Amino acid sequence: MDELIILDGLTKRFGSLTAVDGISLTVEKGEVVGFLGPNGAGKSTTMKMAAGFLEPDSGTAEVCAYDVAQHPRRAKAHIGYMPEGAPCYGEMTPLAFLRFIAEVRGLKGSARREAIIRTVDATQLRGVLHQSIDTLSKGFKRRVGLAQAILHDPDVLILDEPTDGLDPNQKHHVRSLIKSMAKEKAIIVSTHILEEVDAVCTRAIVIDKGKIVADGTSRELKHRLDYNNAVAIRLNSEDLDRARAVLDALPSVGKTQILSRGKNKSRLRAMTVGRRQITADVIDALRSNGVQTDELFVEQGNLDDVFRQITTSDTGGANA
Repeated sequence: MDELIILDGLTKRFGSLTAVDGISLTVEKGEVVGFLGPNGAGKSTTMKMAAGFLEPDSGTAEVCAYDVAQHPRRAKAHIGYMPEGAPCYGEMTPLAFLRFIAEVRGLKGSARREAIIRTVDATQLRGVLHQSIDTLSKGFKRRVGLAQAILHDPDVLILDEPTDGLDPNQKHHVRSLIKSMAKEKAIIVSTHILEEVDAVCTRAIVIDKGKIVADGTSRELKHRLDYNNAVAIRLNSEDLDRARAVLDALPSVGKTQILSRGKNKSRLRAMTVGRRQITADVIDALRSNGVQTDELFVEQGNLDDVFRQITTSDTGGANA
């Protein structure tokens, strides 16, 4: 296994507040890990420690086999970090800023020119290269922040809300860019946009109150939902009670729920036992008892529901 990011027991306190409480995780080459959690859960603080911009009170962060605290320059040479807000020098143009970053990264001559051209094209900045950054829209500022993170083609990318402020077309482009880079890198993406996890990430980690409370693929997380693999049915209201009695008698059905009862049409949900597939059982039972259905589909759930089910933090606090 090619583990490019290893966090072991990271802890950070701010006075009496424990923002990050013993977080451990690994990210391998080829993985894009979505980092999710309520405001104040500790996502940004964890990413700052992983990137070497904040020292942990305990625990270690290792990038490409270098301890970030003990060998910061070697570790950071392998890291592209886009912080929350992606602060830039507002009086600079994007071109001047990228030239500055290239110099900091040790890129010179043709290597610098090629890196800037590649990065400008990848982030679609060519049209605003000579405007001052202060005059750019929030979306373009985010793209400048992303550009500086990928300029030196790092092995590890740590991106805090990379699509914040982008319009739908820009979001699609940035997500496609992340996916195209993923094969050769280890990437952590913090996001509040749960559809982004389905669109980009190979795995999702949910953090709440400074601790990891879930870790798995999008499909695995959805499987935790109580109604995952439940069967929803739309049928004539006159058949509702009979259909419910038929389904309640099935061993594979845990319970049924009436979702709506209308004058003509109603909706019913059959919950599974152990979240197993029960579609065939439901169809056979209804047909054999003469119950006609207008619509029948399997519910998989969505990450919004997973997020609400898993996290219990008060979301009114400031983002850590």
